[in-house]
Amino acid sequence: MFTSRPDERGVVHCCAVDESFNIVDGEKMKKIYNGKKTAKLGTEKRPAVVHVQTEERLKELASIFEENGWKYTIGLEPDKPEDIIDFEILMNTQKPKIAEKKVGRNEPCPCGSGKKYKKCCGK
Repeated sequence: MFTSRPDERGVVHCCAVDESFNIVDGEKMKKIYNGKKTAKLGTEKRPAVVHVQTEERLKELASIFEENGWKYTIGLEPDKPEDIIDFEILMNTQKPKIAEKKVGRNEPCPCGSGKKYKKCCGK
């Protein structure tokens, strides 16, 4: 809640009463970031949770989790569809991309003409 009141000089002071909400354009908006960092998937604090239909699939996934040292929880539910989203996220983590070195304007052109890049292919 937002309050405002004039002081003895008539200046209006505003102050936030409830810190669990942000006031934006007169509307309450719930805070999303609470200052705490979420744990990495596959760790003790945030194990991967998967649900499978068969005992065979359970053993297969358990061995993969053990190989990689990931913490996990596997549920065996034969009547529900398989849910392995956390497993797929762990298996397909993106590797950082290394950018190729750019040719400077005053360096020789990579085409082999012998001219500077800015006078040859850099136009």
